[in-house]
Amino acid sequence: MKKFLALIMTLLMIVGCCLSATAKESIVEDITEYPVIFVPGFATSNLYYYDENGEEKPIWGTDPLGQITDNIETDRLDILASVAAEFLTTGDADALAKELNYGFRTIFAEFACTPDGQPVCETHNFVNDPAETNYKYLIENYPDGEYQSEPAIAKALGEEIGLENIFVFHLDFRLGIVELASQLREYIDDVIDYCNENRSEKDKIDKVNLYGLSHGGQISGTYLTLYGHEGKVHNAVLLNPALAGAALAFDVFGGGENFSDRVLLEFLEHGLVIEEEFDIIFEAIELGFINELFYELVDECFGHVKYWESFWDFVPLDVYEEYKAKHLDPVESAKLIQQSDWVHYEIMSPDGDYYYSKGFKKAEEAGTRIYVIAGYDIQSVTGMVESTDAIVPVASATGATVAPLGQRFADGYTQKVDTGFYQVSPSMTVDASTSYLPERTWFVEKGYHGMAISDDYTSSLLYKLLLNGGEAYDVHNLEAQGYTQFHTTTNPAHILYAEFDKSKEGYLSSADTELVVTNISYDSIVTVSAVNVKGADFGFEFFPFILKPGQSKTIKIDGSVPAVSLKNIEVDLTYLSNKVTPVSQRSFEFTILNGEKVQYDSENPLCAADYADAIDGAMNTAIFKKLGISKVTSYVYDIIAQIFRFITKYLPF
Repeated sequence: MKKFLALIMTLLMIVGCCLSATAKESIVEDITEYPVIFVPGFATSNLYYYDENGEEKPIWGTDPLGQITDNIETDRLDILASVAAEFLTTGDADALAKELNYGFRTIFAEFACTPDGQPVCETHNFVNDPAETNYKYLIENYPDGEYQSEPAIAKALGEEIGLENIFVFHLDFRLGIVELASQLREYIDDVIDYCNENRSEKDKIDKVNLYGLSHGGQISGTYLTLYGHEGKVHNAVLLNPALAGAALAFDVFGGGENFSDRVLLEFLEHGLVIEEEFDIIFEAIELGFINELFYELVDECFGHVKYWESFWDFVPLDVYEEYKAKHLDPVESAKLIQQSDWVHYEIMSPDGDYYYSKGFKKAEEAGTRIYVIAGYDIQSVTGMVESTDAIVPVASATGATVAPLGQRFADGYTQKVDTGFYQVSPSMTVDASTSYLPERTWFVEKGYHGMAISDDYTSSLLYKLLLNGGEAYDVHNLEAQGYTQFHTTTNPAHILYAEFDKSKEGYLSSADTELVVTNISYDSIVTVSAVNVKGADFGFEFFPFILKPGQSKTIKIDGSVPAVSLKNIEVDLTYLSNKVTPVSQRSFEFTILNGEKVQYDSENPLCAADYADAIDGAMNTAIFKKLGISKVTSYVYDIIAQIFRFITKYLPF
């Protein structure tokens, strides 16, 4: 699948739509009086053009794949079926790719931009009239969901402030973020005027609340850094924002060929809240013959989208000059280069006048409260080997300092900026002290892109930050309410969740006496068969136990928590279920904060993020990796280790 699937699937996933979860109630003590504007994710707005007869035609709509297949004429469908059968029997991708490209060309031809970044034909998006883009109007007039954005989140917010006070900003997502930020500025003014039409003078408003997801978060962040000083926004929540780029552009422009089939399946498991670990089985499936098909397709598709300004706004700063030299002609693409240079060196670069942290500070001085929520410790689905939420690198979304994927900061690591409080993740992979907003940024470990609605912590935090009409929130005053700066996702697809009884989530001290294990699934009954500590010499007083959905059980610590600080440990829970993978495991990272800081080895500032089992390492052959047996072996090893611990501790020898 590689680059083509990296493009098409990411276009669909980056929108961040949760597919089946139900929104959770939020608790907002002092609800804002201001309306909420949704700035949606990439490729979610409908686009149209006028043909030679002046008739409006869709370029991109609610069923883009249907549009592509509709453009393959009936007399070619027999040919398509024939070459598809040949592909499945021989693996020869050339003929099938040629036929499929015929359908792609017809839709992407009008969708393309010229080398200077301008659309090849005159296009427009859905009207941005507040009277026709408030959620109440959209639901009443488009009951099938067209022109709406994130309906589950809108429904939850609507129960608090009314759907008529939620607005959806529509945009041509091919355009650059500077142009779209300018359009958003106009739309904010229009929404304020619209809301004031029937209000008395004393009840008029002068602000809105802004919710930007992914690409919408990048647009919102650009608006705030360029125009936030005008003070037109009260609360702004940027969820998984692609502020300084996205893996999509890194991989598509860079020719990456590390597409992760497994991360894609994990992504879908989380989005659909599937309590099955199909991703383990997926490791054993050979998809090379399918990849060959998409290799043949990628060049056709890439040629039509590589001049979109938005794609260049997704290119990370550290590879921008390389990709620009590779793909853009300095004469033909002079205007596109000028626009993209300004974004990268004035907004994305710390040296730029409009760097996010600088612009955000001016916006906050004007009364805006800006909040960021981002996922981390997940490989990019499109191949980028960096800590991401599967789509957007956490460093891009937050400005944090992040360890390379698969590694962590060594024990004893000191955060780069002394902010007066500890801001390194329990996994010791993220240093939040360098963030654009160190005290207004929250991190969700294994929090997949756009999956806020599937995680109670993330969804309720989102509602609280967005609707708050009282005192501004930060990581300090929300910690007492359970919203720690670092959170391990409680998406039910993960089945189990664990934390110690006294310390805040993800940390451990001598005050803790028990590990609290909770079944967070919707319908899985599990038997916890083993619990093991890696990285410290203590264990648990453990006997296997059963947990029904929603149930918790405490396990007493057996031994002493080391009297040290800034040391990482891992707790592995092995459990049995009636699912497709009957033996499964979930690992939790903790940082010990319990005394003098351990000695930091500056010559070896990084180490492996995962603790390897000796038995696992001995059997870690290529065939075992391919079949996923190495992971199953680890499960078996943990169960055997637990039995051995029980025998040596409790039976008289």
